[in-house]
Amino acid sequence: MIRKRAGLVALFGAALLALAAEPAAAAQIQDSTTDSLIWGLNMNLLYVAVPITVLVEGILVYTVWRFRNQEEALPTQENRRLEVTWTIATAIILLFVGVASYQVMASPYVTAEAGDQAALQEQDTELITVEAQRYGWTFYYNESSWDGEAEVTTTTDLKIPANQDVAFRVTSKDWLHAFHVPGLGLKSDAFPGQYNRLRTNADNTGTYQLYCAEYCGSGHSQMLGTVEVVPQDEYEDWLAEQKSGGDSESSGE
Repeated sequence: MIRKRAGLVALFGAALLALAAEPAAAAQIQDSTTDSLIWGLNMNLLYVAVPITVLVEGILVYTVWRFRNQEEALPTQENRRLEVTWTIATAIILLFVGVASYQVMASPYVTAEAGDQAALQEQDTELITVEAQRYGWTFYYNESSWDGEAEVTTTTDLKIPANQDVAFRVTSKDWLHAFHVPGLGLKSDAFPGQYNRLRTNADNTGTYQLYCAEYCGSGHSQMLGTVEVVPQDEYEDWLAEQKSGGDSESSGE
């Protein structure tokens, strides 16, 4: 009996750790790498939470019904096997939650890192500085290096290429703000005098809503923008057009 219980616990633990090793495996097709990681973690945690919830509620309902007419409660006898079993099961569940969460939350695609330039200067990554101010957005397209002034600047509307890593350097000009694009799973605080680094890779073309997620004053609700994901060749053509157009600042059109 003990061997059977130990085998079931080991099998359960192995299944949970297998899910933790690939947090996005359970995700449906999302619009970005960031969104897929977050969705995958949510689904993996749901796979654990639902059976536990059903088990606990089932025991509760059964107990209420089974002992509804019992006048005097009988003391519970110590059951070491049961206590050891649920202690081991709890440890396995917590280990799974910790491993799965760490793999996702430690990813630069999910959690913003404080800092300026280091670790994000890569040739295959598009670099964009996001500057928030009351009550709008300015985007500086730095391309492959944070050094030097941006050749292209847009306001309100942000354009990024599909199927390519994009690194954002988020800051604020005057107040506490938060750069939030729910459709792509992006969110990062914006502080004056500090940069937060965040990256993503958008899988699907389309237009996504951008807004400030940190209350910043009377115009907070109007601090909106859009993020347009376009094919890579279209993005490169657009950048070239903006550079040669003379006026590098536009609304993104």
